[in-house]
Amino acid sequence: MIARERIFSLLTLLYGEITASKVWPRLERRLGEFAATNPQLCERALSSARQLNEQDAILITYGDQISEPNQAPLQTLKRFVDEHLGDAFSGVHILPCFPYSSDDGFSVIDYLEIDPELGDWQDIESLGRDYLLMLDAVINHISQESAWFQGFRRGEPAYADYFITADPDDDYSMVVRPRALPLLTSVETANGIRHVWTTFSEDQIDLNYANPQVLLEIIDVMLHYVQHGAEIIRLDAIAYLWKELGTSCLHLAQTHAVVKLWRAVLDEVAPHVILITETNVPHAENISYFGEPLPGGGSDEAQMVYNFSLAPLTLHSFQSGEIRKLSAWAASLDSPTAGATFFNFIASHDGIGVRPAEGILSGDEIRALADQTRAHGGEVSYKTNADGSQSVYELNTTLFDFLNDPTEPDPLDAPRFLASQAILLSLSGVPGIYIHSLFGTRNCHICSSKSGRARSLNREKFSLPALEAALVDPAGCRRQVFDGYRHMLRVRRQHPAFHPAGEQRVLDLNPAVFAIIRISPGYSPDREAADVVLCLVNVSDREQRLGLAPLFDSLPQMRIGYDLLAKDQPSQISQSITLHPYQVRWFKLIE
Repeated sequence: MIARERIFSLLTLLYGEITASKVWPRLERRLGEFAATNPQLCERALSSARQLNEQDAILITYGDQISEPNQAPLQTLKRFVDEHLGDAFSGVHILPCFPYSSDDGFSVIDYLEIDPELGDWQDIESLGRDYLLMLDAVINHISQESAWFQGFRRGEPAYADYFITADPDDDYSMVVRPRALPLLTSVETANGIRHVWTTFSEDQIDLNYANPQVLLEIIDVMLHYVQHGAEIIRLDAIAYLWKELGTSCLHLAQTHAVVKLWRAVLDEVAPHVILITETNVPHAENISYFGEPLPGGGSDEAQMVYNFSLAPLTLHSFQSGEIRKLSAWAASLDSPTAGATFFNFIASHDGIGVRPAEGILSGDEIRALADQTRAHGGEVSYKTNADGSQSVYELNTTLFDFLNDPTEPDPLDAPRFLASQAILLSLSGVPGIYIHSLFGTRNCHICSSKSGRARSLNREKFSLPALEAALVDPAGCRRQVFDGYRHMLRVRRQHPAFHPAGEQRVLDLNPAVFAIIRISPGYSPDREAADVVLCLVNVSDREQRLGLAPLFDSLPQMRIGYDLLAKDQPSQISQSITLHPYQVRWFKLIE
């Protein structure tokens, strides 16, 4: 089915045939105008599967993450990336960079403008010319200060159905809540008090996608981002998009249909653009956003999904010093449909979600993660369950401080942290790396006190002169992390075994050692790009010896060559190997 037929079919599913027949001409006109204005985008026929390879890694950062006097922060950021990270990263994810009223950018006032405190669209386009550019579509909700919501409050007919009004006396017990906050917010309007749906906060008013005009407006927003250089569009909090009383309002069929429709729109006019879904939910629910296979190849929904389970399982491994549950989960991962892949991350601008570990980690193990978070100076956020009880939702801390006690600095702090990142870099998929992970950032208690939000612990901003000064000291922990991380990234991108579509085989070599074989796609010994790598990560503070018999059973024709990360001569290894505490080794395997 061609993209336009898919679009009309999905409009019919959402709104019925009569309404779809009225909406389709308006959407078709938009697509025609966009194609005529941007013919170069429509002609880019490369699929995402061919675009993304072992050289791809995405830096996650705020637009004002690094600043200096007399320069727009987006320009300073680009200069820092160019000078320090250009040979390690292929892409940059700029977190919401639009005018906003709260939540560090996630309560957007105007989708179509860049926050003048950060720079302008030319600065965004400059990043997009040199790097794979990811922009946020924060389209579950919009700020109270937006023109749309202010029009609603004034009673303007055009905005009457842009938001979801509800009766506070109705039964909302089935609705899944991500935060322990009221679901409805009362607001004064020209037509009296109205209660509007606010999933995330009173300043983040949920949009009403049952109104097809809202759907068309958001399509215009996405095409605007594409026109300005976005090649990846992140769908923030997408699981909550469609609301229907009497349901969980989570992962509804209509939500999936909307994502599929957006995908079909982009396939029609900008087929190189990748959709990525952000759904902080258990793994089986998360991967549903890959959608279904298309007859001609690929899938009909998102090309990438955030691999949320990786973070809590990695933290559990380092806390417990054993990898049984992480390895079992990694071994169970099915390869996504061709053209789709995981976005692997451990740290982000948000806290570390633990819901994706439900059914994998026990309640006691999740509580142990929360206890260590608090013991290391972090905080814990909770969600309200349907029965009124609360459970751990998110760990609010920097990853470095979760792993390393700030009150007891240790020479193993940097190796421990880098070992956690080596797991991220070893797995099949595209790595997404929060900028704070490059520096081993500590919790920013001043930031949290200033904002009144626990998440700000993980959102410290940097002065460029101060940051560069901190990176000068070769003995400093920040420099050790920075150099070690860049080294792994540079090595990784040189080896096709780390291709997102490459095969991975998890090995059981030692309870404290995460062991995985990566094999380049379509491996054959006589191919020029043939590549096989054995990745080993010791998650414990003790020396570990491991036998290699399972490796040779899995690949009997192979032998261990040299360590890709080491600067010494190739290692001569036969039947066993010893790893130092938190040591990482990536061995090239050869025939």
